[in-house]
Amino acid sequence: MVGAQDELVFDGRSFILNADGKNKLLAKMFKQEILDFNFNQPSNNKDVQVSSNFSEEIFKALRIGVRDYFSKTNFKKAVIGLSGGIDSALTAALVSEAIGPENVYGISMPSQFSSEHSKDDAHLLADNLGINFETIPINNVFNEFLNHMDVFFKDTQVGLAEENLQARIRGNILMSIANKINGLVLNTGNKTELALGYCTMYGDMCGALGVISDLNKIEVYDLAKWINSSKGKTVIPQNSINKAPSAELRENQYDPFDYDIIAPLVDLIINDNMEKQNLIDIGYNEETIDNILNKIYLSEYKRRQAPPGIKISNKAFGIGRRYPIVNKYKGS
Repeated sequence: MVGAQDELVFDGRSFILNADGKNKLLAKMFKQEILDFNFNQPSNNKDVQVSSNFSEEIFKALRIGVRDYFSKTNFKKAVIGLSGGIDSALTAALVSEAIGPENVYGISMPSQFSSEHSKDDAHLLADNLGINFETIPINNVFNEFLNHMDVFFKDTQVGLAEENLQARIRGNILMSIANKINGLVLNTGNKTELALGYCTMYGDMCGALGVISDLNKIEVYDLAKWINSSKGKTVIPQNSINKAPSAELRENQYDPFDYDIIAPLVDLIINDNMEKQNLIDIGYNEETIDNILNKIYLSEYKRRQAPPGIKISNKAFGIGRRYPIVNKYKGS
């Protein structure tokens, strides 16, 4: 079978083995075809070498996952919030390949904390992809919200509530645009952030489909670089790849994780179900392990409300993963 159904992607690649278990024929991945094979033909005696590029496989899986989701739900237009960061850039690149750039609407929603390079990178990405692009600043809306909530916010320390409010304003804008143009908002969160709960409910977690929700942060960078390489040009701005990731919800804010360490650790916990002592044995710091495990456990309630995401690993969040929220279960 070739194609996608909700979260699941079927990759084709039917094969024929001889009596010795040698691979004699392999159909193409993510492409429907009918092949004939005759064991009596001398030309068929050569073994078929199975080889593929992992980034190319991921790209084709996510592309067909998005394409089939739209075609089977009878939607044509996608709305994506463009922050200038790597996650939204990769999502936009994948979606424009899947349904055509003319059907993709990239929306930049800068606040007082948005850097000039983030705004420029979002615009440059849209130009590179040839997608529709609009800028809708959120400063005035944000201030109006605060003015009307004085009873709770006045004379209090600025913190998480104000940061999350910005994300939720952006989510409302995206959903309203999607309603108006009869499109779907696509979620841009990655697996590492979703595991750690580094995301805002009803804010950046909103959307009909999580395009890269089963890619860890390192895989996001790898796939972005592969897209640029395979195209022979810079599609995803180099600055989006090189700069330190940031939600830009307050001054000088940067993601509080070293993803080179944390992304593989999260995968070992989620994908491989590795226990604490095993992680210590292979060299991870015990304090780091405890911190990450705690974040994963405490964020389950968020994931229960996340959109469906395209599954490309053996253990994806979403349907099929039954994990309790409130009984403090932490595994063995």
